[in-house]
Amino acid sequence: MNFSDLQIENKLKKSIELADFKTPTPIQSQSIPISLEGRDILGTAQTGTGKTLAFTVPMINKLIKDKQAMALIVCPTRELATQVMATVLKLNVREIGIGNALLIGGESMQKQLRKLGKRARIIVGTPGRINDHLKRKSLDLSKVNYLVLDETDRMLDMGFTPQIEQILNFVPKEHQTLLFSATLPNNILKISQRYLNNPERISVGSLSAPIDKIKQETYEVSQDKKYHELINQLVERSGSILVFVKTKHGADKIVKRLKYDGHKADAIHGNLRQSKRDRVINGFRNGHSRILIATDVAARGLDIPVIKHVINYDLPQVPEDYVHRIGRTGRAGKEGSALTFLTPSDRSMWNSISKLIDPNYKPPQRDRGQKKSFRGGKKGKAPFNKKRKFNDNKKGRFRDKKKFFKRDDDKKPDFREKKKFFKKENDDKSNFKGKKKFFKKDEDKKSKFKDKKKSFGFTNNPKYFGKKTDDVVEKDDKRSSFKGRKKFKKRQRPKKFSFKKHKKK
Repeated sequence: MNFSDLQIENKLKKSIELADFKTPTPIQSQSIPISLEGRDILGTAQTGTGKTLAFTVPMINKLIKDKQAMALIVCPTRELATQVMATVLKLNVREIGIGNALLIGGESMQKQLRKLGKRARIIVGTPGRINDHLKRKSLDLSKVNYLVLDETDRMLDMGFTPQIEQILNFVPKEHQTLLFSATLPNNILKISQRYLNNPERISVGSLSAPIDKIKQETYEVSQDKKYHELINQLVERSGSILVFVKTKHGADKIVKRLKYDGHKADAIHGNLRQSKRDRVINGFRNGHSRILIATDVAARGLDIPVIKHVINYDLPQVPEDYVHRIGRTGRAGKEGSALTFLTPSDRSMWNSISKLIDPNYKPPQRDRGQKKSFRGGKKGKAPFNKKRKFNDNKKGRFRDKKKFFKRDDDKKPDFREKKKFFKKENDDKSNFKGKKKFFKKDEDKKSKFKDKKKSFGFTNNPKYFGKKTDDVVEKDDKRSSFKGRKKFKKRQRPKKFSFKKHKKK
């Protein structure tokens, strides 16, 4: 079967020929004839099998026939929406005469408003930006009769369910719906029952198994040696390489180290502006940078034929994302390879991924005695055996140790003597009282203190040294001395006053 055999408009057939699409893929050959009849479709197929063209060809054919009809394609990520629009433009929609608008975040709102003002009939966008235009009332979906939900499982994982429901409230009830997904969890089935009208179920290949032409490898490595092994793999492999990491910060950090080591690398993650994302993807596609470090934002919808190798530097958070990650290579029937780094902490997740790919998978059981510890290759502790019996000699040793810590009769009196040492006895009390007496102010000490008060070094009163000491003590004992100070302050002095020092002769 060829595209020329399909019952579509001649304009569309010529566009397909010019776009160099010759033989339909299995998902295309099964879904296009059914969707041309106007029926709803629930389609599942492996990533990279051509789902985009499967819903784009019937859409354009419908819009050519009905000049008033509109089509809406909802995608989970900006990258996927951009690539869907690229496929639409590749079919020479401009020559056919159908206006289009790409509504995604990170791009100019004014540019999108101008596109919508030119009667765009094909709307491709992400749920967030589509809802923004609906709130602004700049987007009218009252004439939409062809709706596509692409990568629906991804949209639900990202929490777009409320936004999708809001969009569907603006779409007429009578419309054709095509729901495509790489996997088919229970929440997808619930949505299909709610929004699809007697859909045709189309499934091509295994939903969880990756493409057969992708060579999968694993490499066990410790966390601190991951980067050094990554460098070794980059040197050994030729062609473009896509490396998946867990976090945005980790992606930027690895790119910085790779550039320092002389490798051409770029990062793509959710914190980048859309213009920066486009530049990074175009640079990777054109060969300006050989290595692309990405988070799971690029796991789906990233259609770059030049990717020859995928390296899972970190395992994904969800087992299904492993299939989508390695599906970035081996696209359109080409061969590819996928390498996964496994650390000791990745065992449980890797077992889940292996069970998803192969339901008959059984995790390898290692001997308890041969467990490896990742602390410098040392052997782990031997497992505890409840049946093991201790010898009498060992018990005797433990008894000797107990005796060592046991307080004997000889030691007890010593301990009591220590208590006696801290005990306050009558003799000690008398000594303590004596200490109080030591701090008590006796008459002799008062006299000594009075003598100290007598010996002043300098004064401005030359007659002070001739005064009696009793007068000085009386002034100190009475509070009248404070009043004397006030009187001293009030005393008038000459303007030019000089303080003369007089010393006792």
